[in-house]
Amino acid sequence: MIKIYSTPSCPYCQMAKDFFDEKGLEYEDFDVAIDEKAREEMIQKTGQLGVPVIEINGNIVIGFNREEIEKYLNL
Repeated sequence: MIKIYSTPSCPYCQMAKDFFDEKGLEYEDFDVAIDEKAREEMIQKTGQLGVPVIEINGNIVIGFNREEIEKYLNL
C-alpha cells in the first residue's frame, strides 16, 4: 500500500504522483493543507511538516527520492 501526504502547490508531490501513475501503481493521496487528521498523522510519523511524505508498506520516504521509492516497491 502506498500513501502520499502532499499539498496541491508542491511540485515534488506532483512528480511523485506522476511517477506512480506512469508505473500503474495505486496510491492514497492525503492533502495535508486541508486534512488536519492526515497532517497530524504525517507529523507523528516523521516529526516534520515538509512534503511529500510517502509511506510504502510501512517504510517512510521524505521527498521525491526515486531511488528509495523504487527500492521499497521492488522495481
